[in-house]
Amino acid sequence: MEKLVSFKDMAPGGIVVNPGNSLEYKTGDWKVLIPVINQETCTRCRICWYVCPDNAILELDKEYTTKKNRKYKVSYDVSSDFCKGCGMCAQECPVKAIEMVPVEVA
Repeated sequence: MEKLVSFKDMAPGGIVVNPGNSLEYKTGDWKVLIPVINQETCTRCRICWYVCPDNAILELDKEYTTKKNRKYKVSYDVSSDFCKGCGMCAQECPVKAIEMVPVEVA
């Protein structure tokens, strides 16, 4: 028979004992759709980055020049490790630069 642990021996609830450990868990495996950001039409408004509940929209220090010669100092990408495919970014994009596409299964 297994001995029960006393409450005195348990870790206190509500305390994060290993901060930052959420990065160890890739939570985006169950999505069906994933956002694809069109860098040509994206205006870098950051709304997608702001509304993403999983911090899956990445702002990269990667310059981009559009075909119309508009220069941007940043680009946006999606972390497939954490994106759950909710589509909030695509829904809120004011210029419709984000398209939700089916995830390719390897």
